[in-house]
Amino acid sequence: MVDIYLNGAMVPPDGALVRAEDAGLQHAVGLFETMAALNGRVFRLEAHLDRMQRSAVELGLARSLDVGALAQAVRQTLEHNKLTAARVRLTVTPGGVSLLRRDAEAAPVEPTVLVVAHEPVQYDPAYFEKGIMVRVAGPLANPFDPMSGHKTLAYWSRLRSLRQAAGLGAAEALWLSVTNHLASGAVSNIFLVRNGELQTPIARGEEVKDGLPAPVLPGITRAAVIELALGMGVTVHRRMLGVADLLDADEVFLTNSGWHVLPVTSVEKKTIGDGRVGETTTQLRTALLELIDRETRTAQTPA
Repeated sequence: MVDIYLNGAMVPPDGALVRAEDAGLQHAVGLFETMAALNGRVFRLEAHLDRMQRSAVELGLARSLDVGALAQAVRQTLEHNKLTAARVRLTVTPGGVSLLRRDAEAAPVEPTVLVVAHEPVQYDPAYFEKGIMVRVAGPLANPFDPMSGHKTLAYWSRLRSLRQAAGLGAAEALWLSVTNHLASGAVSNIFLVRNGELQTPIARGEEVKDGLPAPVLPGITRAAVIELALGMGVTVHRRMLGVADLLDADEVFLTNSGWHVLPVTSVEKKTIGDGRVGETTTQLRTALLELIDRETRTAQTPA
């Protein structure tokens, strides 16, 4: 049983208690990051914390976050528990501050900071060898919702769609936007491969001038895959994609910090390509795993 970091102290799981009036508990006000650690270090920790910092400021959770202190909390959790490979979740809420108070903005924020780390999830090897089936969920991603594209604690709708997909034998639920464009998976980003080129929905921060806001999280793993693809000479298109693009793709894969690159070989009853894991997907998964090992092994400071 691993200890948990809570507000500056390492405590056993049954001692990790937050106040009943914490805004994260009462109103799901808060942000989180799920990260992968290897060789005792988190892959691209700074990118995760930068994303959290931008969301905190943009959504009004805090005027700023102490990114250095958050990084140290993550490092301390891994070192204290002697974990070399781990799934790490960092959660930050504004603590007991009530956002309904008129003076809330002026009130000092004493955030709740929680870091939980444990052994990585061991996925069935068949997922990566044969690919998975996914289900298309209804139009759920709303570009006019200011919370879309941020990793907030309000995750019930995502988990609900994932559970509904699992009930039909699918491993992930693909979300459409209210304009019926492909957005993402419930807990992942999505890529299509067509004629040797990558296509992925536009994420928050990548919108064209005067375009609709993108209700898609700019994933850290997604960014790494794009970087690797470009380095391999693969063209990458960030654009609006429809269900027809999805069904006509040669390959489809999903990315997140848990499964890294996960092949999709069928969308409900529709087979993708020839029904086998594609070459581009395999190459990018191999390259990403090598990148994670290389960066975490050679990092100058533990993370």
